[in-house]
Amino acid sequence: MTAPSDAPAPLDIAWCQLQGKRTGGDVYERMARAALSERYNLDFQPLDAVFGKRVRVLRVPETLYRLSRIRGRRDVWIRDFFSAVAMDRERTIGRNMVMIHHIDFSTLPAWSRPVFSMMERAFYRKLRQVEAIVTECDYWRDHFLRLGFQRVHKIYNCFDLADFEIDERDIPEFRRRYALTGKPIVYLGNCQAAKGVGEAFEALKSEDYHLVTSGTPQVKIGARNLDLEYKDYLRLLKASSVVVTMSKFKEGWCRTAHEAMLFKTPVIGSGEGGMAELLEGGGQIICRDFGDLPAKVRFALEHPLLGDAGYAYAKDFTHVRFSKEWVDLVRRVATEA
Repeated sequence: MTAPSDAPAPLDIAWCQLQGKRTGGDVYERMARAALSERYNLDFQPLDAVFGKRVRVLRVPETLYRLSRIRGRRDVWIRDFFSAVAMDRERTIGRNMVMIHHIDFSTLPAWSRPVFSMMERAFYRKLRQVEAIVTECDYWRDHFLRLGFQRVHKIYNCFDLADFEIDERDIPEFRRRYALTGKPIVYLGNCQAAKGVGEAFEALKSEDYHLVTSGTPQVKIGARNLDLEYKDYLRLLKASSVVVTMSKFKEGWCRTAHEAMLFKTPVIGSGEGGMAELLEGGGQIICRDFGDLPAKVRFALEHPLLGDAGYAYAKDFTHVRFSKEWVDLVRRVATEA
């Protein structure tokens, strides 16, 4: 990026992130980086292991090495959980922001939780040194405020409504292609144990529905799993009669639920973490107990106008607002005394 000669030089920003699996948080961060790169010089520093992808035993040492190599001078450093834990202000000169979606390790394997518990304590200590904390919902903003942090900002997720303009005529063909005809589709979410798909399947397996999950399966259950390209994933949400998002951890938001609402598909979710704000704002259904799920799904099937309420709320999370809030916040962090 070249600034006009009479304009101030654009800010130099570094974004340090361990990407891992593709998640709703990863989509959020990619959109934030795209918005910032249109106005500032942005250096994306992914921390993912390269050799460790092929040799599993090298993954952690290589990631630690990459974290240790973060250094330089920037106007603003934007960090995730892991790069915040490793933050060294003598090696990385400039102001610091932390983008955090959620902090909840309760669904991780038991052997890993003590390590993450130690990292969490270190994370909160390092947060005292940063100029801004960014969250995407009231739940996590209030969490940090209760802990005494003052420079906490909320920037909601965003969605490109053009992505959701799917022709109604595509849906019968989609259902035939994947043998999903003849009865309602109930989408249970991404096939991960932490997303509650196993318990949701057990609660609904005796009902006369097509029970579907998506993504690379990380837990084996009896539901049909479809590993889809994004456009077909959106067709699945549109074709579904109900979307179920029974996450067992405290979510930052819930991109799947929001996407479903943009198709006027009724959503039933656990309401964990920031998901409650989304479901309540859109007039959807919160289900705290898996045992209540069959009755709530039947209710949603009988009240399809739930989808209209969801759409009315979900459509206002625009790119324009999201981009402006990120650009303005980074400028303030860089320039305010």
